[in-house]
Amino acid sequence: MDPVNVLRQIALHLERSGEPTYRVRAFRNAAAVAADLPDGELARRAAQGTLTELAGIGKTTAGVIAEAVQGREPAYLTDLESRGAPGIPDGGPLHAALRGDCHTHTDWSDGGSSVEEMAEAARDLGHEYLVVTDHSPRLTVANGLSADRLRRQLDVVAECRERFAPLRVLTGIEVDILDDGSLDQDPDLLERLDVVVASVHSKLRMPAVEMTERMLTAVANPRVNVLGHCTGRLVSGRGRPESEFDAERVFAACRDHDVAVEINSRPERLDPPRRLLRLAQEAGCRFAVDTDAHAPGQLSWLPFGCERASECGVTADRVVNTWTADELTAWAARH
Repeated sequence: MDPVNVLRQIALHLERSGEPTYRVRAFRNAAAVAADLPDGELARRAAQGTLTELAGIGKTTAGVIAEAVQGREPAYLTDLESRGAPGIPDGGPLHAALRGDCHTHTDWSDGGSSVEEMAEAARDLGHEYLVVTDHSPRLTVANGLSADRLRRQLDVVAECRERFAPLRVLTGIEVDILDDGSLDQDPDLLERLDVVVASVHSKLRMPAVEMTERMLTAVANPRVNVLGHCTGRLVSGRGRPESEFDAERVFAACRDHDVAVEINSRPERLDPPRRLLRLAQEAGCRFAVDTDAHAPGQLSWLPFGCERASECGVTADRVVNTWTADELTAWAARH
């Protein structure tokens, strides 16, 4: 067995299960170290018992490598595969209809893996496209991209587009909605992107009247395509309450400006809550079922959003990422 691939498979399983980042990183770091070694050195070190002398390879990852080098499926991987990904639903017909993911993060901002690793995982899942939407500059805690860094990322995405064909790696951003509803990025640069997700990340407890106007201003911006995790809530850990706003007005604006309401599939978000998801559906909104993935394994979380969408009456014809890449980008560029 290829030890590098085995280490990466383990990292994917851990990400899908929501395991701590440090544990996932241990396997990804070990894979990177192993991939850079000359031919035959892994086998030699495994035979000599010197794998742990390499920086980035510990006792557990060394054991996995040793078993793989010997041609045996490592017990660590076997155990993970036997347990599966706990709690991930089937997703039903809507999941089967999805062609891609419109909201993902890489290590250019607060994700844990490169554009290349995210693209490889998306291709392996059978996605037709992946939109890379790292954060904008104001979100410094998430290493948001300045205009110059975003321009450099566009070159990386262009290279990946060639490398991972037929997967389409699309350009995008999760742009911060500022206090006045304006967008946290150079407008000319936003025009160059395939898909723009706009989200509120600051002052989430803003009074409802002000928050409503803030969101309405952003939704009316002709460059916004998707309204991301609209309530900002967190439903696990310490949790975070929903932002307060006039949902009827905001969803009506999304409908009128043809901005998709995101159905965020992250287990700790599951945003919007069902009552608001039903309200948006009744208002006639379009939707984007996204993972908001920050690691390759999290790209498997789409069924969480699909399940909730189906429960609330959202049909595939109202979901923009059931479209082909050409249809999606044409719609996103409609203004």
